[in-house]
Amino acid sequence: MDGADETRDGIALTNLDQALFDGSGATKRDLVDYLDAVAGRIVPHLRGRPLSVVRVRPGQPPFMQKNLPRHTPDWVRRVPIWAEASRREIAYALCDDRRTLLWFANQRAVEYHPTLATVDDLGRPTHLVLDLDPPSDGGFAAGVAAALLVRQALADAGLAGAVKTSGAKGVHVFVPVAAGPDAEELAAATRALAARAERLDPALATTAFIREDRGGKVFVDPTRSGGATVVSVYSPRLRPGVPVSFPVPWADLESVTPADFTIRTAAALVTDEDPWADLMPAPQHLPTDLVEEGRTIPVPRVQAMHEGRRRARARRAAAD
Repeated sequence: MDGADETRDGIALTNLDQALFDGSGATKRDLVDYLDAVAGRIVPHLRGRPLSVVRVRPGQPPFMQKNLPRHTPDWVRRVPIWAEASRREIAYALCDDRRTLLWFANQRAVEYHPTLATVDDLGRPTHLVLDLDPPSDGGFAAGVAAALLVRQALADAGLAGAVKTSGAKGVHVFVPVAAGPDAEELAAATRALAARAERLDPALATTAFIREDRGGKVFVDPTRSGGATVVSVYSPRLRPGVPVSFPVPWADLESVTPADFTIRTAAALVTDEDPWADLMPAPQHLPTDLVEEGRTIPVPRVQAMHEGRRRARARRAAAD
């Protein structure tokens, strides 16, 4: 075995000295070392949740992997889930321990996207999530400003959430939900909260699902519900410098940048505690009026599909 290979927890790690991906400024060893160092922090947030990962192979574009490959070891836990879009059963991994995490790291899995529900009850997400996505020419500060709108909308509804960087330029707000509501109710509440945040400052925030309709505003994404996934806290991102999605106290949010948290720096910040667990409020009951308000708001993807068809018909009519 050459100097670029080694074994940890029974996992043969290979090609560790190769560049992780073009422009990463990191090696595969850096990825493995980081994930190994934070295994005790990230695994509790992945455990029991069907997992999709973003992998990158030398000389190939990155790809999202949901279905486990045939060569996956038998000891990797998995759960079969029917995918309506592709009309087939998908074998999702459950990353329940350090050994599985190291196996994924050796597969060059850079990003970790668990579901919002656990395998025990896939129809009842444990968290309500709002994803704040600045425009392509916008910066992190715009996403922070929109996150503060969401915080205010939550407070007005008697709710509280925790916030983390997305690891890209966006921000994620997580609201833990007490047992009870199903995916439809959480989706409705998410739409209502997004709309309330937009109303607080419509010059900054928008819930427009169609990108060309956003007018350079921050997209308050109300679609992270049901079977959706969100990149995990402590997950690396496929970006230059390999930033990490990292929890931030609300009071510090305006004074940090995504580059403050990378696979080279983040592990040292979680040696003694799990700040995500510490910052997360206790699970909360959703107000009935919030759910009912959300049910009056069209589902964004469905609305966008119908609007796209309407615009296509209008273009064809204009061309004729």
